Parts: sequence; structure tokens; C-alpha cells
Amino acid sequence: MADADPLDAAGTRGAGPSFSRRNRAERALFTLVWTVAARWTPPPLHRWRCTILRAFGAEVGRGVRLYGSTIVWHPANLSIGAGALIGPRVRLYNQGRIGIGAGAVVSQGAHLCASTHDLRDADFQLLLRPITIGADAWIAAEAFVGPGVTVGDGAVLGARGAAFDDLEPCHIYRGNPAAAISVRERRAW
Repeated sequence: MADADPLDAAGTRGAGPSFSRRNRAERALFTLVWTVAARWTPPPLHRWRCTILRAFGAEVGRGVRLYGSTIVWHPANLSIGAGALIGPRVRLYNQGRIGIGAGAVVSQGAHLCASTHDLRDADFQLLLRPITIGADAWIAAEAFVGPGVTVGDGAVLGARGAAFDDLEPCHIYRGNPAAAISVRERRAW
């Protein structure tokens, strides 16, 4: 079946193309529509951009703020909770699923990458590893969240930090690789 998704039970792709023709066509159409109808739009048009993402299969909650310079690889693999903020120039490389919790902030220039490759495989096969960003978490400017990472509710990954392992809820992390530096004490808003 030409349009079948070749993902196996281990989250790997076979030796053929990593993605079906249908997947590639959907992404090409989305890229065209985003470039023409969203990428150039002024910052206040968050609702319009969210509508476009929804039209391509993303789950987007109410009150999400998302900038036109955001790069989304495949909207159908994206879930954004209510009130979340996706800042300018964020790259959501969501070959695997990316879920961003309610009230979370992903700041400018951050990069979330939900896939990697099997280095032991001669064909260098793609491995999908979903990313989860918890509610009220903050991924600061130019930070990197790697494949398979879960960022706990209320956790903070500091600017230019790189997370390759899970981040505990309500902890503050910095560095590469990210290391916990303190507990996040939150005041009532």
C-alpha cells in the first residue's frame, strides 16, 4: 500500500522512504499555505494562524498565541493547550508528536525535535520520540528539547539550555546538558 505509514511497533521506519506520499503531500500543502497566508502576518493575528494549524490537523486550545515565524513540520503531530505561547522563530520539528501543555511558554528561537536516527542501523533509520511540555512550563530563548523528553509541569529550561533527559516538575534547569539548579517557587498570580 503506497500511502501506508511505514512506522513499526518500535517507532522506527523501514528501509524505504521515512514518510508516505500522503504525509509528504500534506506537509508540502501546509508549507505553501503557511507561507502565503500566515508567515507574513502581523503579531496580533494569533487566532488566524491557529485556525490554519487546526485546518491541517493540529489540536490548538483557546487563547493560544503563535507567531508567523514559527516553523511547524507537520501540524497533525502537534497539540497545544489553552493559553500557551509559541514565540517568534520557534522550530517545532515534529516528525514525532509534540504536545505543549496549557499555559506553557516556548520562547523565541527555541527548537523542539521529536525524532532522531538509529545510529546502529546501516540504513540510519528514523526513530520517532514524542516530546511533552507540561502545563505552565517555560522553554526559554534558543533552548533545545531533544527527542523523547518530557518537561514537567511548571519546569523551566533556561536560555540556550539543552534537554536530553526528562525535566522534573517545578525545577529550573540550565546548561548543556541541562542540569537542575533550583526549585521553582511560584507565587499566586
